[in-house]
Amino acid sequence: MNSLKQAVRSYTSRYADNRGMSLTPISGLRMMCLKAPSGDLHSVYRPLICLVLQGAKRLIVGDEEQVFSSGQSVLVSADMPVTGRVVQASQSEPYLAIAVELEVALLRELTAHIDTPRPQRTSEMPTLFAVDTEAALLDCASRLMRLLDRPEAAPLLSPGIMRELHYWLLSGPHSDALRALADPDSHASRLAAAIAILRDEYQSRVPVERLASEAGMSSTSFHKHFKHMTSLTPGQYQKRLRLIEARRLMLNEGFSASSAAFEVGYESVPQFTREYGRLFQKPPKQDALLARRSIEHRVSPLTVSTA
Repeated sequence: MNSLKQAVRSYTSRYADNRGMSLTPISGLRMMCLKAPSGDLHSVYRPLICLVLQGAKRLIVGDEEQVFSSGQSVLVSADMPVTGRVVQASQSEPYLAIAVELEVALLRELTAHIDTPRPQRTSEMPTLFAVDTEAALLDCASRLMRLLDRPEAAPLLSPGIMRELHYWLLSGPHSDALRALADPDSHASRLAAAIAILRDEYQSRVPVERLASEAGMSSTSFHKHFKHMTSLTPGQYQKRLRLIEARRLMLNEGFSASSAAFEVGYESVPQFTREYGRLFQKPPKQDALLARRSIEHRVSPLTVSTA
């Protein structure tokens, strides 16, 4: 574990952005290093596994709130709007985490070769939870990190390590949720098709009937299972996508509040301002100004799909 922590600190010291996050040339692999507690980080997570190596982070999904700390692996088994806050970090012991996005196609391929009982229905399982990190996952993460120093070897070797990592996840305590995600008939997979539409077309009004049809459900059943999995209604989910993207545009690309509102699909700036304030607790202009100052001190309130 210590060598893996050092590898993350070394890589992020060279490549981290002003939010403490480092993307890597290895598809799906990223890491985070923060040397002080952060403000709220609003993002939309894709299905991923996050290995918390040091420090602690609080995550809020809908009405559910949990704190995850060193030695735990956090599974997000659906596309989820998440509010996170690093709550334990310092200069000497920063928050360190490695995240790997999950490949549903790979999960399905591996599941077909693993003889286990059919998982319970997705609506009965959480979409965000953690267990103690197993040694096999840490070993895979360590080998992926070593490949970052061997760029000529990474394209050849990383797919095999990613495959192994997915196998260990399917064989471990996260198994039921991942098998449900891989099952094309599960609620998770059927809802994922509808969520993909919301993510691609978040700027437009998408009829619930179309989403329910894509998921192969009645409108009533779709509402029920969507709310259970995401803790949000489809309308609230789309609104969250719009507001998070508007915040990113203001903070990272210099959009004005009104320009960001129209860019993400709002027709009324006052409505945008009201809904923005309810989510982020501040008016857009004030929030963007404070966020920029925060980033200058390397404590960011905004990120996108991070560890």
